[in-house]
Amino acid sequence: MNLAQLHYTSAPPGPDGSGFRFTAVSPGVPAALLREAEQLIGYEPPRDAPPRPGPQELAGFPQALSLNVLADGSRLLARSVYTGADYSGRWGNFHAHAVHLPQPAGSGPTVGELPITAWGSPQWAAATPEAGAPALAAVPAPGRLDRAALAAFVAARGPWLAAFFADVRRLGEDPDAPQIVLVEADSEAVARWIMLACSVLPHQRGQWLTFTTYTRRPQLARQQIIGVVPEDGLGLAGQEHRYRVYDAARDAAPAAGEPDVWADTAARIWQAQRQDLVAEVRRLAAGPYDAGPLAALALASGIALPSPGRTAAADWAAGHRDALEDVRLHALALALGRPAGDRDPAEVAAAGRLLAALDGWAPPAVCEPLVALTLTEAVRTGAPPAALPTAGALGAAVRGRLAAELEPGLRAALGDPATEPAHSAGLLRVASVLGVDVGDLLPGTARQLALALLTDPERVYGADVRAALTELPGLRALVLDRLDSFTAGDPAAGRRLFERTGLRLTAADARPHLRMCAEAAVAGPAPDRVGSLNALLTRSGVSLYAEPLVLRTAMRLVWDGDPPGAGEAGLVLMATGAKVHREAGTWELLVRAAVRAPAGDTEAAELAPELLGQFQEEIPARLRPSLLLLELARNLRSGSAGGGWVRQVLDLRSLDPEPGPRESAYAALCTRLLAGDRPDSELRALVESNDTELLAAYRAAARTPAVRDRLRLDPGYAADCFTAWSSQPQAGPAWQEARTDLLDGVLRPAVRSLAATELAEVEQSLARLGGRWADEFRGWQRPSAFGRLRERFAGRRSGGAGAGGNGG
Repeated sequence: MNLAQLHYTSAPPGPDGSGFRFTAVSPGVPAALLREAEQLIGYEPPRDAPPRPGPQELAGFPQALSLNVLADGSRLLARSVYTGADYSGRWGNFHAHAVHLPQPAGSGPTVGELPITAWGSPQWAAATPEAGAPALAAVPAPGRLDRAALAAFVAARGPWLAAFFADVRRLGEDPDAPQIVLVEADSEAVARWIMLACSVLPHQRGQWLTFTTYTRRPQLARQQIIGVVPEDGLGLAGQEHRYRVYDAARDAAPAAGEPDVWADTAARIWQAQRQDLVAEVRRLAAGPYDAGPLAALALASGIALPSPGRTAAADWAAGHRDALEDVRLHALALALGRPAGDRDPAEVAAAGRLLAALDGWAPPAVCEPLVALTLTEAVRTGAPPAALPTAGALGAAVRGRLAAELEPGLRAALGDPATEPAHSAGLLRVASVLGVDVGDLLPGTARQLALALLTDPERVYGADVRAALTELPGLRALVLDRLDSFTAGDPAAGRRLFERTGLRLTAADARPHLRMCAEAAVAGPAPDRVGSLNALLTRSGVSLYAEPLVLRTAMRLVWDGDPPGAGEAGLVLMATGAKVHREAGTWELLVRAAVRAPAGDTEAAELAPELLGQFQEEIPARLRPSLLLLELARNLRSGSAGGGWVRQVLDLRSLDPEPGPRESAYAALCTRLLAGDRPDSELRALVESNDTELLAAYRAAARTPAVRDRLRLDPGYAADCFTAWSSQPQAGPAWQEARTDLLDGVLRPAVRSLAATELAEVEQSLARLGGRWADEFRGWQRPSAFGRLRERFAGRRSGGAGAGGNGG
């Protein structure tokens, strides 16, 4: 199929009129297309053009080769040239020759030459053909390509190429990308820019890249790439949202955008005159602007690239090791391994990934440059990558050379306390790959690594450390030994290590403290803590009698450093015996379990005598009063306390015991003093002590339900309490306050609730006690007489009444 052609110029009067008009049009071209084309193919000569140029001057006028997309999605490729005066000799004239490319955008792949190749084509007409236009089946044939001139152009524009290619890429990706304005004195230079742009774009995209090599009015131009002469480029710079201006006349380029590895690599390829690689990369690239394969081809061809380009090449090759033949793969490895002053960590990591992909797959000769790079950078930076090569990736000669070069740096870094533990682990792996003996540095490194694992397990237990503990059995054994030792002193840190990392012990790792930490991390808290303790001791794999410290570790894991409950402590002591606790130092936890128990804990009172008997020499003086008070409380409840209870309690309290044992002893003592068989001497000791705290405990015990109920139900008990609480009026103020409270607040409410017969029984009990107790009781019951009675009680001499009878 032949393409429709249009010719447009200023013509003499004729049947179709005069002035600018279409002078030749292929049959079948619709009028709408002609109207649209007429707006796109006009030509204005430069501002400083001579009014009547001669033939030589006309040859210097810019040519406007343009490609536009029409409203229906088809394209119009046109060339407009200045032809001098029109037929009348008065008007400037031009001739436009256009070719209609009917395939609409998006209708499928476009084949054939790129439109820009029509620059300089001999098939363009400078005048309307008289015998009809020659047929055209495709884009006009390319003009003569001056490779030397193109190379010189690329060299002259080299500093701008990367930015230009990045802007071209934006044109292909973003419909709203800024237009590219090329300010050149020669429109042929603009055509070369466009050729470069199309060369790096996919062929389909290059077919639809709109452009014009010359326009007088860039602000009205709608093409993506616009060429202007210097005087028409003024005022466009600084509008970065609309234009990216490359002004060769003023040696100015737009502000640099985001770094673009693909664009930078394409620029370097053109500067090296290896543009064939841009075409070749199409078979390798998954996307049109993939930097990796382009950079890989460039490096393999000897084109130097900066670190980002080398990084992209290594990363791509790591995932596509089959894409390059052996020769190119070897050349790429050599290029990546060459010394470079700009190498950044990302490049080193990418080279390590490539090496990991090639290790064991490619011949050693291919891997050796990458091995040398990886190991050298690992020692230089002190931060080896997670993926290190195996020893088999190196030939003997290269391995020996690297070992000699890197051994001093390895030893210095491993011996430096400031080296990160994870880095030290990686450096040990480097030493293993090179065969460098650093056994003398291994214990210190293992100790440092073990401490770091306990301090910050999540951060330290990374890929480097995992790999080192897997690959280096000697290091693993030493690290586990140190961890076992450290966790004996800080089991909670050992448990956190296993809770927060993937470190796991094997059956061969016989480290008892570490084993218990691992078990505790898995088991978690349990309601039966004594059972958990027994499970941990079993898991340790050793007898606690052979290694008593495992008991301390297990108890700290179960109770997290706090003492167990008093009942739990008693069970543990019964199960293990005192000797192992003495050797493990855990006796103090048992003592603390007793002395810190809450008041009234009978299990603590039962435990105290055992502790006093078993750990007589170990218990410090500061804890002994608490245990003695607990023992006294137990004996008071069981009736085996002997005598001098009040004095014992007061003496022990003066030694600053713990609150729980003190309150327990108070409660037990006061319960006995309120019992029916209490010795009068102990009650007298209580009264004469005038101790506010102990008397307050006695008053509280008298208000318990048991005492209140007995006062109502036992007339003899009520009578005895009356005599006891009415006695000793000459005692100190604390007793005066206490007995007044007991009579008024405890006994009176109970007596008022009694029936007449019950009151009579109380009076009979008092009468049997002798003296005037019955009369005083009757007088005490009368409210009006109570004040006088109280005054009389207060004035009674000490010989007038004793401590009381046999009751509370």
